[in-house]
Amino acid sequence: MATNLVRFELGGDLGEPARWGVVSGSGVSPLAGDYATTAALIERGQGDWLAARAKAASLSLGKIKVLSPVTTPCRIYCQGANYRQHMLESGMDPDAKLFNMFFTKSDASVASARERVTRPKHVVLLDYEIELALVFRRPIGSAATVDRRSLKDYVFGIAIANDLSARDVQLPQTQFFKGKSYRGFCPLGPWLTVLEDDEFDCLDDLELELAVNGTVRQRDSTRNLIFKPAETISELSTFANIAAGDVLLTGTPSGCALRVPPPAIRRIAQLLPEQQFWKLFLSSQSRRSQYLRPGDRISARIYSVDGHLDLGEQQTEVIADV
Repeated sequence: MATNLVRFELGGDLGEPARWGVVSGSGVSPLAGDYATTAALIERGQGDWLAARAKAASLSLGKIKVLSPVTTPCRIYCQGANYRQHMLESGMDPDAKLFNMFFTKSDASVASARERVTRPKHVVLLDYEIELALVFRRPIGSAATVDRRSLKDYVFGIAIANDLSARDVQLPQTQFFKGKSYRGFCPLGPWLTVLEDDEFDCLDDLELELAVNGTVRQRDSTRNLIFKPAETISELSTFANIAAGDVLLTGTPSGCALRVPPPAIRRIAQLLPEQQFWKLFLSSQSRRSQYLRPGDRISARIYSVDGHLDLGEQQTEVIADV
């Protein structure tokens, strides 16, 4: 049985350290030990959460402040254009994709799944991207060959992520790192779901759903991932070091606010001087009502259809930078 772990604070005195607990229904069973980092929990917390899982919940979810289950500092690795429909929506041919697209986000972007996110003053085109996040179990310092059977040896848990993106920074400036790394741009959680060894096949059959103000914008299944977790981790290990508690975001489905013109129009537009091209791009995108505005509320869920796995629900409100 998968275990949903929550990192939280209680109300009351300032400076009280964060705690961990097991989520059951609308309650939490606190762990007995103190784990300052996600890596510490991974290394020595298993007996503690198994014991807590066997106990009745003693805290109400409504009485705690939910924190990100991923502590910082950490590395956040990301995959781009990894769902078939998203590739088509982005003007790419998924059947012709020969390589895995990697980039990173700053860990300054890590935030709770139950916090508000500030849209920076200079950003107009704020976009959402629901993603399945994998949290690494152990360090990887050299090339590793990972397959479906050994995936459990490298992945500790899974969580919901929202790869928020300032498209008017990311694209005209060709700054993926900058455009995706503003503070609060990576809500994670609310839970860190630890899978049993026989549950890892579920990673290929999870439903992702993101809504803005109650209207569903993104919906897809991990069945449609182009590069699966095992092969992705194998490739990542050939050029990047990984520590326990680091994160891999596995890509987002179609339905983002960003829309790329059809290939014929793109070819014509790219003949324009660069400054004029980007002015035209920003003007056309700014007319799209799907971009996030202050006051918008984002909800995001990842779950299995049979109800066996439920990673909880993110609830994020966008606010203005004042």
